[in-house]
Amino acid sequence: MGKVRRTRKPAPDGWELIEPTLEELDGKMREAETENHEGKRKVESLWPIFKIHHQRSRYIFDLYYKRKAISKELLDFCLKENIADKNLMAKWKKQGYENLCCLRCIQTRDTNFGTNCICRVPKDKLEEGKIVECVHCGCRGCSG
Repeated sequence: MGKVRRTRKPAPDGWELIEPTLEELDGKMREAETENHEGKRKVESLWPIFKIHHQRSRYIFDLYYKRKAISKELLDFCLKENIADKNLMAKWKKQGYENLCCLRCIQTRDTNFGTNCICRVPKDKLEEGKIVECVHCGCRGCSG
């Protein structure tokens, strides 16, 4: 399996602990990018990529903010190398956005009526039995 893309700058201490998981997610990302998307809607072909991007960022976020298992230097390294999405992680720290799936779901310019995505509506506010699926990333509900 190939290495996660990095600059020539040496990685900080603790990199060897997270590298196998990041390499596994990188392999899944490559598979998702090359996957055959015949028979799917145009937007559906990007959903696995958004899901893996979210997993990778959430992995780094949980290691630093929840479990405190990695150092600040390693977090900064991952953000600088674009291994994790710093804008998405900044939203996760805010109340109400703890489970946000992607940044496109809160951009009002991407919707017809200038509001948030349907996946941001709490499930108890939706019609009962209705399955909601975000057109941007395939999320089935990420409101807090």
